[in-house]
Amino acid sequence: MSGVRASGAGSRTPPGAPVAPGIHLLPVPTGLPVGDVNVYLIDGERPTLVDCGPRGAAPLAALQAALDAHGVRLADLGLLVVTHPHPDHFGLAAEFVRQSGVAVACLDAGAAVLEDWDAWTLLNDDAVHHGLLRHGVPRELAQSLRADGHSGRAYAESVPVARTLRAGELLTLGDRTFEVLHLPGHSPADTALLDRTAGVLLAGDHLLAAISSNAIVARPFGDVWDGRRPAALLDYRRSLRRTRALEVDLVLGGHGPPVTGHRALIDARLAAHDARADRLLALAGAEPVTAHELAVRLWGQVAVAQAFATLSEVLGHLDLLIERGRLVEDRTAAVIRFRAT
Repeated sequence: MSGVRASGAGSRTPPGAPVAPGIHLLPVPTGLPVGDVNVYLIDGERPTLVDCGPRGAAPLAALQAALDAHGVRLADLGLLVVTHPHPDHFGLAAEFVRQSGVAVACLDAGAAVLEDWDAWTLLNDDAVHHGLLRHGVPRELAQSLRADGHSGRAYAESVPVARTLRAGELLTLGDRTFEVLHLPGHSPADTALLDRTAGVLLAGDHLLAAISSNAIVARPFGDVWDGRRPAALLDYRRSLRRTRALEVDLVLGGHGPPVTGHRALIDARLAAHDARADRLLALAGAEPVTAHELAVRLWGQVAVAQAFATLSEVLGHLDLLIERGRLVEDRTAAVIRFRAT
């Protein structure tokens, strides 16, 4: 939801051009508001793809054409690495497996989601619907959003995971060695690949040049959940600080141009979080208020049209205020309310 632009964001790279030696950017249309997704082709005897775009005829045709332009057939691919289990990043994976038998790799934390997409989305739909009602979204609107969630499942399908990755392990792709990093926030399984020698980070949606990644409040991955709301923004801020400490010259994100000057961009994102939290505290006033009421005060009708996205944004910043002792949460009633201390 929140967009922060920074001078260190980098410049647009021509489609298919190498963004680093042996790494090519292949933009793939999604048909979604986010626009193109960046797929990365890593050269090697058996080339590697990092992400693949959403399920659909147009993304498939675009990605096949981009691979053809590089003289790469689907059958040539050795590995498809998924940075996180969101449909715009893995939706085509099952089709690629059917056509070529390519091995799919992802972080161990996200493997179950990829392998049973329908089951997880049903669980997540239930959790999101319950959360919307608990945070003051009117029932009719919550039901409408649930129907929209059902339609969104079509952008991906279940895919077998041939290789599960663990944080800290080394992954050899072509003539590069990458360290697998787990940087949760945008999703619980956000994965980045770090080439320390070259100073290159393949970051998925963890750090984007033109927009700040939404720390989505959704059901945690895994079979067991105690019902507590995940503090996605707090997780994301911890991950951003870890990334800030890395010695990298180039961050290749899942959307938009490459990032140079990652520390300045991260500082701007953290400062924007602080500013939005202060704004929400001012909007809260003296009386207890729901998260949805705060979203409407901040965004007006946008908070109705995009109720889940705006609620995720607000809840993340309310968690930040709670952590700082400036807000308390009352969960005793059916609808949760927040009050300034």
